[in-house]
This record gives sequence, structure tokens and C-alpha cells, in this order.
Amino acid sequence: MRNLQLASVIISSYNYGRFLSKAINSALNQIYDKTEVIVVDDGSTDNSREIIVSYGDRIIPVLKVNGGQASAFNAGFEMSLGEVIVFLDSDDMLLPTAVENAVNLFDAPNIAKVHWPLWIVDKSGSKSGNMARPDLPEGDLREIVIRNGPLNYTWPPTSGNAWARSFIERIFPMPEEIFKTWPDLYLGALAPLFGLVKKISEPQSLWRRHGANNLGRGTFAKKLEVGLWREEYCLDMARQYCQEMGIDVDLEIWKENSWWHQIYQVTQEIELLIPKKQQFILVDEGQLGNDCVSDRSIVSFLGRDGQYWGPPEDDRQAIKAVVQLRKEGANFIVFIFSTFWWLEHYKSLYCYLRSEFRCVMENNHLVAFDLRP
Repeated sequence: MRNLQLASVIISSYNYGRFLSKAINSALNQIYDKTEVIVVDDGSTDNSREIIVSYGDRIIPVLKVNGGQASAFNAGFEMSLGEVIVFLDSDDMLLPTAVENAVNLFDAPNIAKVHWPLWIVDKSGSKSGNMARPDLPEGDLREIVIRNGPLNYTWPPTSGNAWARSFIERIFPMPEEIFKTWPDLYLGALAPLFGLVKKISEPQSLWRRHGANNLGRGTFAKKLEVGLWREEYCLDMARQYCQEMGIDVDLEIWKENSWWHQIYQVTQEIELLIPKKQQFILVDEGQLGNDCVSDRSIVSFLGRDGQYWGPPEDDRQAIKAVVQLRKEGANFIVFIFSTFWWLEHYKSLYCYLRSEFRCVMENNHLVAFDLRP
């Protein structure tokens, strides 16, 4: 068994001074006392550096020119000594038990990562009562990944993962130009090839939704273009690692099963299915955005102030929301592939839709119901 005396929390930040103290404090307040906290400022122009300096020797500061998230991850990892690595986004927070619970699961040398759900909070840090990624896989995912592709399993956002140093050392430094954002795509895609994945069922982090997250920046068309480019890089890297292990893979199947390639198919099918100028409910957990298809009005489910706010608390709330949105003009409801778990979890909602409305499309990419009378 490896020596797990030290864990490293690496906080990467760029112009998030308004959130940074909360993130640093959450890392310093871990009940696992053998935790070092490294804060990487990626060339911020706000008050972030003053905040970092104010912590003195309680943290390890890394002040660098702007280069993007991958460059910040590389710089932070280079300064770290821990056998367990947590990359914490500076607009998120760790719960006090996060590091200890993660470290306890690194009980064998073949563990690549530990992951967990996150509580969704608003810009002030108030909980919504909902979780991001409540249903996560665990175990030996290697065969599934080799068969279906490394982007075909579910993992949480950056702040919901702890990584084995031995795994990070195999794949770092991360390509900085390609992963200026979304570095978790690179980490999550490769981890199952190098070891087991374990999960903590209860949330150990707070994931802040504030409208300026990287996920929400730029047009959908641009995000799709960049997403496809990054996916193809990840798939090629995974294929190369598999070749080194003597494993043959089907790259075309991997592409078909990857997130952004599937999203492209989803948008094409929605445009064929739903007439222009129609309003429809999109169940996508806020991952596509309201501009993913043109000339149609998209309602996030469940939404608040035009943004996704989390899944329903129960079937009653879900059905009530559908009824209300129908009254307000929604004529279709569409579940994309990443939210098919809703149809299992909210069984009464699914029965209601099946019994009251016509299912107009059902395939590997989406399930859609026509809500018109």
C-alpha cells in the first residue's frame, strides 16, 4: 500500500477573486490534517493575488502568467507532494470531510481515482437542494471504456474528483493549448485505463452555478466546435495508451459514443423533430444551453431565471412543473442521452408522459414527447 500521509488540494483561479477565499478556506478546513493547499493564480487582473498573499504560509502560492486551466494544473501539480491530488475550481468549495473520505478509499495501488456527487449552490453559496452527478459508476471500468469509448461513462465536474498521483504522473504534463478549459475531460477520459474507480455516494463538494462558469461561456456553436476537437484529441490519446498495452480499439465506435459527437446528433434530430418557432422543454441538466438549436424557444428543466437549477426533488414536483410549462406554451419535452437516468429515477413522471402524451422519438440520443393536445 502506498504512503498516503499527504494529500494535495490544488486550487486553480483566474479572476475569481469574489469566490477565491471561500475555496481556499474550504481546503484549509479539511479534517484530514495532512493536507497541503496549493493556490495557482493564472494571471488574474482582479484582487486574486492580494487574497492569496494574505494567507501567508498557510498555503503554497503559484503566481503565473495567464495560460489557461491546463497550464495551471501543470504548475500546481509540479509543486505538489501529495499521493492523492484534488483539483478544486476556485468558484467551488470542498466539504470538510472530502479529502479524508477520498484518501480512505485509496486503499490499494490500483486505484486511479475516487469521485463523488456535488451539491449545487448559487452564486452566494446557498444550496439548491439538488446534486450534480448523483449516480456515478465505480469499479473496474476498463473493459467498458475499451468497448464503448473513454468518454462514454459519467464523471463529475473537476471539484468532484480525487486522483492518484501515480496516475497523474503517467499522463502529465497536460496539453496546455488544447485544454485551456475543460481539463477534466482529459483526466476523466484516461483514468479508467490506468486503474479502478471508486465512489463516495454522498456529496463532498459544492458546485457553484453563477452564470459565468466556463460551461456557460461562448455560443453553443463555438463550444461544439471546440468540444469535438478536444474529444478527438482525448480519443486519440486513449487509443495510443491502449496500443501500448496491446489492446485494439474501434475508434469509430468511440466517436459515436462520445459526448460532443452525440450532442451534435441530438441537435440535428431536435431540428428535424420540432417545428420552428415552437417552445419545448429540454432536459439536459444545463449542459447544452438555450442556443443549441435555432428558431426554437428552449425551457430549461428545472430552471430558475432562465438557467438550469437542478433536477426535481420528486415526481410530484416534476409533474407539476410539466403541467405548468404546458400552460405557458411548451409543446414538447426532450430528454437527451445523459438524462435518461431521469426516466428510471422519476418513474411516475415517466408513466405520466407515457400515458398522457405521444412519444415521437426514442433512440440512443434522445426521448421526446409531444405535449400538444
